[in-house]
Amino acid sequence: MNDNAKIRVLVAKPGLDGHDRGAKVIARALRDAGFEVVYTGLHQTPEMIVEAAVQEDVHVIGMSILSGAHNALVPEVIDGIRKAGLEDALVVVGGIIPEEDFDLLKKAGVSMVFTPGASLTDVVDYIRKNAPTRV
Repeated sequence: MNDNAKIRVLVAKPGLDGHDRGAKVIARALRDAGFEVVYTGLHQTPEMIVEAAVQEDVHVIGMSILSGAHNALVPEVIDGIRKAGLEDALVVVGGIIPEEDFDLLKKAGVSMVFTPGASLTDVVDYIRKNAPTRV
């Protein structure tokens, strides 16, 4: 990505999960790294996340899920953003996600799954390296 262009990241909390401390920590780390960050808040439906991603024309969609609903919610969001024309958006997921679900999520279009203990530097570096180059 062009060094002068800001990477826009949507940090979303899909589903009924009511714990957002991790998402806020990630959002703050991304902001401090120079990204433009949009945080959706709690209890977002897939449709709400897609609408926010389109409205903000984000490069990256990061979803934080601790509820166990990742196999249902994440593919629905990815399908929605593709249909809405954000085919090149990088999708990353973080949270309590069993390793046996990684393949299913990656087949659905997730680029990377970050689990508890992932370093903020690793998340920032991954996004910086893999965000799409559109401006």
